[in-house]
Amino acid sequence: MHTYKLAFISSMLLLFTAAIDASAQSKKVNANKAAVISSIDKRSADLIRISDEIWANAETALRETKSAQALADYAEAQGFAVRRGVASMPTAFIAEYGNGKPIIGIMGEYDALPGISQKAQPVKEPLQIGGAGHGCGHNLFGVGSLAAAVSIKELLASGKLKGTVRFYGTPAEEAVGGKIYMAREGLFKDLDVCLDWHPAEEIAANIQSSQAMVDFVVEFKGKAAHAAADPWNGRSALDGVELFLDGVNMLREHVQPSVRMHYVIKDGGDVPNVVPEHAAIWMWVRDSKRSGVESVFTRVKEIAKGAGLMAGVESSVRVQSGDYEILINQHGAEALQKNIEALGPITYTPEEIAFAKKIQEVSEVDQTGLDGSVHPLQKTKDDPEGGSTDVGDISWIVPEITINVTTAPIKAPWHSWAVVACGGMSIGHKGMLYAGKALGTTMVDLFENEQLRNNIRDEFEKRRNGHIHKAYIPDGPPPLPGKK
Repeated sequence: MHTYKLAFISSMLLLFTAAIDASAQSKKVNANKAAVISSIDKRSADLIRISDEIWANAETALRETKSAQALADYAEAQGFAVRRGVASMPTAFIAEYGNGKPIIGIMGEYDALPGISQKAQPVKEPLQIGGAGHGCGHNLFGVGSLAAAVSIKELLASGKLKGTVRFYGTPAEEAVGGKIYMAREGLFKDLDVCLDWHPAEEIAANIQSSQAMVDFVVEFKGKAAHAAADPWNGRSALDGVELFLDGVNMLREHVQPSVRMHYVIKDGGDVPNVVPEHAAIWMWVRDSKRSGVESVFTRVKEIAKGAGLMAGVESSVRVQSGDYEILINQHGAEALQKNIEALGPITYTPEEIAFAKKIQEVSEVDQTGLDGSVHPLQKTKDDPEGGSTDVGDISWIVPEITINVTTAPIKAPWHSWAVVACGGMSIGHKGMLYAGKALGTTMVDLFENEQLRNNIRDEFEKRRNGHIHKAYIPDGPPPLPGKK
């Protein structure tokens, strides 16, 4: 009986000690998350300044010289080791701090879109006529992600976390997909987990995929002749284009509802009285899965060949780029969801709400203002909404976690002046700082919790199912501006 009592008391002491240890660990994790939030708050003025600088520069894909420099310089000033010009792209860089495992990565974008320059006001007026603008909020994206990385660096430097944090400055998401060229160099393969975010109209841990896509040019080469005097001596490349488009548009009846095909005519000849000897189509094919894209793309290439034969001209198909669909990770999304629920909603001033409603009025959508609430975790859709991203490629190489954060009004048109306007004022700034905190606190979980990392990795391997990533990019260096 005496032995039993001693064993019982010993067991209770062990349980009590374990409870104390667990409580201490919980407090440590909470303290680390509080430190992330405090770090971003104390740096908010600098972060907003850098974001506004990138917003004003509004540099398009692979031309983001000043934007990349602003981010890389700031990372370097905070103690990161910075490698510039990685993957043969002058505007791509990696900033790293720490050593050993785990290695947690976070990505940031900063390229603008051409032709949508806009002042930070709710009525359409360009800041620079014909200039570019951040119609997808990428001036916020890169800064928000870097804010999270800096907050983690401070915890690593003080010994409160162990491992490595790595920020990826990723150019040209709106064009060739800079992340894909970086992935080809193996720059992501040693990560345990990677994170990112995207400006949006709502706050939500993302478990919705994107569309896979291939970006290509179809060219036809014929023979010039006088269109009136001797057209029989000519072979019209434009005939090839028209026959190709007839075939593509007939194909629309015979593809899955998830498929999207869109194009522009890049070249249809110069003048009507010359039979065009050159013509070209720039086209994208999308589907919810890479396998679906491959199937449709095979048909499209056959149509291009047939159109060339019918027109008596040469045809060629040249792939420029393309994206995988995002491989979602439920475990990662659930961890992120807990942190955004802890952060709570974004609140807005009457002036910010009025700004948003004015944009909605001018854009002819319902004047419902801003949605700064935290949305519950949604069920994954089999058929994702339209849109593709090179984040999809990274998600097939390492586990990837992403969040959407409010930076624009509900139903505001994206890739337009309306989003540019919000990105240059406090609506965008609030979303950017919130994203940094949500990502930073989730990174704390990833550094602290080995079991969470294992669960994320196991799910990733199961969903990937042995697939080996193969990029939709041509051999050779990225297509830098001014080089062929």
